[in-house]
Amino acid sequence: MSARLPSVVFMTHTEQLAPVALRGFATITYWAEDVAAARDWYAAILGTEAYFDRSGPDGRPVYAEFRLGDRRAELGIADSRFAPPTGANGPGGAIMYWHVDDLTGTYERLLANGATTYQPPTERGEGFVTAAVVDPFGNILGVMYNAHYLEMLRD
Repeated sequence: MSARLPSVVFMTHTEQLAPVALRGFATITYWAEDVAAARDWYAAILGTEAYFDRSGPDGRPVYAEFRLGDRRAELGIADSRFAPPTGANGPGGAIMYWHVDDLTGTYERLLANGATTYQPPTERGEGFVTAAVVDPFGNILGVMYNAHYLEMLRD
């Protein structure tokens, strides 16, 4: 039996898409079987405690959230029981990069604390370097030095 692909409708150049107002990054959610262990690992790596925790009926943590960075973006750690079903069996998909001032030092500290390399530090052009690791819970954590990000903060 062959798989059926959904029909896709392509708009002609004369049709317009309705704009979507994305106002800014709000929360990225990472999944973990042991939310307490993931929360504690991220607290140690980030040097700050989660500002929000929620426990399930059994008293075990099911969600923890950190506020990070210049714009106070949120990093949520959720119980993997609540993750959407996927066919993926490991890290993959989009990578969200967090700006860091010392990419090499940050990358090395992440590895020293139990993360594994997903993508080693890679020059992407002048003032633009990325790296990504897999945290001990199977999530991809991207870090980036981005001169454009720093320019945006100055404006």
